[in-house]
Amino acid sequence: MTVSLLVPSSLCREAADKREATHKVGLVARAATVFRVDRVVVFPDPDGDRRWGGGFVSTVMEYAATAPYLRKEAWGTRDELEQVGVLPPLRAVSRTGSESQGSGSSRQGIVTEVGPDGRVRVNCGLQHPISLVDPTDVGLDEGERVTVRISSREPVRARIVDEPLPGFVVERADLSAALGREDAGLRIATSRHGQALTTERLGVLAGRVEDGMTVAFGAPERGLPAMLGIDTASVASADETGSDPGGFDRWLDTVPNQGSEVVRTEEAVFATLACLTLPR
Repeated sequence: MTVSLLVPSSLCREAADKREATHKVGLVARAATVFRVDRVVVFPDPDGDRRWGGGFVSTVMEYAATAPYLRKEAWGTRDELEQVGVLPPLRAVSRTGSESQGSGSSRQGIVTEVGPDGRVRVNCGLQHPISLVDPTDVGLDEGERVTVRISSREPVRARIVDEPLPGFVVERADLSAALGREDAGLRIATSRHGQALTTERLGVLAGRVEDGMTVAFGAPERGLPAMLGIDTASVASADETGSDPGGFDRWLDTVPNQGSEVVRTEEAVFATLACLTLPR
């Protein structure tokens, strides 16, 4: 099951400053980690972008997804990262369920040097970079991210394994491209104009999301219908008519009867994923 989270480049359009914008991105990254999202895609919304656009959102999101012990080497100093001290810790766990500190743990690593005889040096948060066998046929490049399985720390025994990195990956892509992926699964758009997510409707969806899902969110004061130029009436009646406005399978209001005039994107992400990732 692959879970993809789609957020617009205009995610931080109402942020007063870089600190607030960074914190907003961090909350979305935190939700993606808590609910085991595999991929966060930042799609362009040029008409809604303000000061903190797609380049800022994707850079801060990718920085947040990088293990803390690799951030300095992987990112150095960038203007977009000036306020990353406000990012909440993610503490992503391995997809295999192994602990991050114990033997048999999986950790993010970054290739710092490509050596002879099919070996590379990898920084994976130990005291020093370690020399490991390159298990790939094409060869790893300097700066490439890898997953390292550590079986012993004293003495160090580790190997590069073909496993997903802990946490999520970040991409920038058009909305249509993200929805058209083979592993997109059930394509869900969130909007207050969509069908209310009830316990009955959630039960119907449960069987379908087990095969994967792609969930898209709008921006402050600029929902998905506005971004896509879709009439809200067609969104509200999508389930009954069998239509798929904007290329989505479902349009859902995941915070029905909201008590605030506006549900912020980061709040909607938590509320939505909490429901849609419930086991049957």
